Amino acid sequence: MKTFNDKLQTLFANYDKLITRENKPVEETNGIFTRYQHPILTAAHTPVFWRYDLNEETNPFLMERIGMNATLNSGAIKWNGKYLLVVRVEGTDRKSFFAVAESPNGIDNFRFWDYPVTMPEDLIPATNVYDMRLTAHEDGWIYGIFCAERHDDSSPAGDLSSATATAAIARTKDLKTWERLPDLKTKSQQRNVVLHPEFVNGKYALYTRPQDGFIDAGSGGGIGWALVDDMTHAEVKEEKIIDQRYYHTIKEVKNGEGPHPIKTAKGWLHLAHGVRGCAAGLRYVLYMYMTSLEDPTKVIASPAGFFMAPEGEERIGDVSNVLFANGWIADEDGKVFIYYASSDTRMHVATSTIDRLVDYCMSTPSDGLSSSASVETLKMLIEKNLKLMRK
Repeated sequence: MKTFNDKLQTLFANYDKLITRENKPVEETNGIFTRYQHPILTAAHTPVFWRYDLNEETNPFLMERIGMNATLNSGAIKWNGKYLLVVRVEGTDRKSFFAVAESPNGIDNFRFWDYPVTMPEDLIPATNVYDMRLTAHEDGWIYGIFCAERHDDSSPAGDLSSATATAAIARTKDLKTWERLPDLKTKSQQRNVVLHPEFVNGKYALYTRPQDGFIDAGSGGGIGWALVDDMTHAEVKEEKIIDQRYYHTIKEVKNGEGPHPIKTAKGWLHLAHGVRGCAAGLRYVLYMYMTSLEDPTKVIASPAGFFMAPEGEERIGDVSNVLFANGWIADEDGKVFIYYASSDTRMHVATSTIDRLVDYCMSTPSDGLSSSASVETLKMLIEKNLKLMRK
């Protein structure tokens, strides 16, 4: 019969085997990006000493005392030569919190820091916080903008599902000690707000997603743009839609900016999520677009359709048929690490390069918004290729 120490050693051995597992690239690729064989973070990747009381006297059966349900929707940053994710970790109690996971190569061997992030409260405490976008701004601060969820106290008595969402703001210099700033003031609810990494006309620039309610975008037209004077008292007074929603597209229900855009020689690279309704419910996919360096509100390239959609086990989870990304890292050599969650359950990585992503955006046809337009676009490519094949 195994002793307590035997069970404990097995627990740690299995954990070490999981987090040190090599993550090899999947050979099949579409030429745009490369997926990898394994998720980079799951609930099982959270430290053993988060989940178990390791004292035999107080936990003689070596039971999990604090259960973890999912790791998802991570902000990302390259910091002191390491690849860091600020992960949304969800416990079995449905509460999400932030924790930092660190990797030497951005692909595998992610290890959580010993303690989760202690995030100071706003004047009105939030019930749940999640989905942080990280921006190392040129003002010298690292900003984290995330969703702060609270019960909607204006809902009828007994309605325990109605909620409100605000864009919460915090900043740090070391990713360990965080200063909480007041939530963003806006006319509408906001769940997807991202800080542009540079000043624009001397002001801070935000990508927003105005919506009428906690879930429904309603009259919200798409991804917005707003300038604010001061991040310590941020308020959106004017909002301009720069990437709008369209009927019968991947973003007909709603869309939202993912991580902050990457600056390239040809424009700003954007990664976003689009949502459409289907027989299986809401389907979340990732798509890309580019904006001008001179005018970041001007879209200069908008490839049709999705950039990445859930495949295989990615389609299965707490909220199935979903991909979501709010973190990516561009290395100095041009390699791009795209960190995405599948079905609100686990984290993955895909890699590409800035050159490939720019080529994808600039050379992929845009959406003609009708079946006949799609056919004409396809015929042009077929004709071009048939001529080459006949030579």
